[in-house]
Amino acid sequence: MARIYDRLMRESEEACLRAWRADLLAGVAGNVLEIGAGTGANVAFYADGVTELVLCEPDARMAAQIGPKLPAELAARTRVVAARLPRLPFADGSFDAVVATLILCSVEDPGAALAEIRRVLRAGGRYVFLEHVASDEPGRLRWQRLIEPAWRVLADNCHVTRRTEQSIEDAGFRIERVERESMRKALPILRPTIRGIAVHEGVERAVG
Repeated sequence: MARIYDRLMRESEEACLRAWRADLLAGVAGNVLEIGAGTGANVAFYADGVTELVLCEPDARMAAQIGPKLPAELAARTRVVAARLPRLPFADGSFDAVVATLILCSVEDPGAALAEIRRVLRAGGRYVFLEHVASDEPGRLRWQRLIEPAWRVLADNCHVTRRTEQSIEDAGFRIERVERESMRKALPILRPTIRGIAVHEGVERAVG
């Protein structure tokens, strides 16, 4: 997958994903954590306000492709860590922003993953997300459900029927901005997406 990932995603990146990434990341600043950095699709879009960038990528073959994509002015403020959800080697409230794009589809437990993202964010910090999700169209959703078992085997545990917006809210985030749009040039089962920003308001939710 590391060898072919960029080729597989090229048409969708050119059609829409690059513009979405640039828009989402334009306002990201401070101490920033990106989870599941992959081959570095986001790194070109971080602005000057980023004081430190920590990139988590457990696949060494993917992580090796990040360096050449890093802008020179950002490289000195960036480190790559071989860590993955749901356990991250950072203290509570370590980051001003957490960025995760196209990763919640493949984690084993989205609730646990989102709880860990919330843990490492400071109160008031922002979680920037871009994910493909279950379709709101009944016909497409039926196809997603039919194909998902085989797709998970082929695509490294990728789920296509997750209700990620609801999961983000259930984890205690307040969604500040969300947009729903079709990922152009992608397989039909992957086209429904959400993207946006959620806020950790620093208030623990009651249990029970």
